[in-house]
Amino acid sequence: MLPVGPISSPLLSGASPLTKLDAPVFPKLSGAHLTAGGTAPSDGFGKMLDGLVATVDAKQAQATQLTQKVLLGDSDQLHQSVIAMQEAGVSFSLMVEVRNKLIESYQELMRMQV
Repeated sequence: MLPVGPISSPLLSGASPLTKLDAPVFPKLSGAHLTAGGTAPSDGFGKMLDGLVATVDAKQAQATQLTQKVLLGDSDQLHQSVIAMQEAGVSFSLMVEVRNKLIESYQELMRMQV
């Protein structure tokens, strides 16, 4: 049996699924985004989280749009709709887990004695 390559959705372009990879949910920070000490993003943590939430929202909107087209009969690309729904679901689950870890971290900091 042959190994399966990476699976991505060609929803935004006409590329085949194996030639274009989707952008990751969490964009990588390059050296330009780091301060002189190299420890924190210059745009701020809140803006980074806003960007992550916006990315998840865009994936969910895209999945909804593709599903609506299939249900109305405007498109016969059911597989793309299902892939988009799965990507949106995984993105949302990841965002919830990141939120949970942030809350746990905050609660741990509040329990620390000074």
